[in-house]
Amino acid sequence: MTGDAHLNELGEFLKARRAVLSPRTVGLPDTGGPRRVPGLRRDEVALLAAISTDYYTRLEQGRTQPSAPVLAALAQVLHLGNDQRDHLFELVGRQAARPRRQVAQRVQPQLRRLLDDLDATPGVVIGRRMDILAWNPLAAALLTDFAQVPERNRNYVRILFTDPSMRTLYADWRTVTRACVSHLRTLAAKYPDDPRLTSLVGELSVQDKDFGQWWGSRHAASRTIGTKRFYHPVVGELALDWDTLTCSTNPDQELVVWTAEPGSPSYDGLRTLASWAASHLGESAAGRVT
Repeated sequence: MTGDAHLNELGEFLKARRAVLSPRTVGLPDTGGPRRVPGLRRDEVALLAAISTDYYTRLEQGRTQPSAPVLAALAQVLHLGNDQRDHLFELVGRQAARPRRQVAQRVQPQLRRLLDDLDATPGVVIGRRMDILAWNPLAAALLTDFAQVPERNRNYVRILFTDPSMRTLYADWRTVTRACVSHLRTLAAKYPDDPRLTSLVGELSVQDKDFGQWWGSRHAASRTIGTKRFYHPVVGELALDWDTLTCSTNPDQELVVWTAEPGSPSYDGLRTLASWAASHLGESAAGRVT
């Protein structure tokens, strides 16, 4: 079979697979109205796989050769079993790498101890995919009570886009979230076969137009240190410097902290917020539920 024939067969295989899936199956809202085609539309598959509709259309038309990360994303989106996944890769002359089963993330003990010692500094431990693994009471008071967020949804980027309070908490929400999308793209390139990361990107691409636009723009943002401004409902305006400490034994985990210049209004605001947290948040605010 020629290369063109293989690509044509790939296109037919993709069309057949999306035709048997419903929006509800892949986590998309189902309006219940009539659909022009059975199963998923091309644009829906493209969004879930974090590729452009034009690129996916060319795949179905047999006009382009997909990369291994794109094939892995499509296998996840189309709910392919192992044999079907192997066939998908074979159609373009590639060997499918079995997705490795990832061990559940648990915060590293040394980061946990550091976090426990931060009485007057908000801090969170972020893992791969920017999942929130642990936090201290002041971080819960500053950002959100993470204990009230289901563990599977306890992801920093997801919270930024889905929690309406984030859009008023951050003085420049768009800059903050766009930088996070840029970092998430870096992680997606690092872990192309991570099904939960693929699912997160697809879900947010469908739910939020800004996410989809920024994901496709390939904007590169620096992620080192900086200052974030908050409009907090309890203590008012805060200007906090943030920094990260990467765990030497597990580089996928970082301790992120927010601090203020001693004697500044923001410094006093953090201490007022710490007192408020002590009286208003329960034990779960210490972030020991992961």
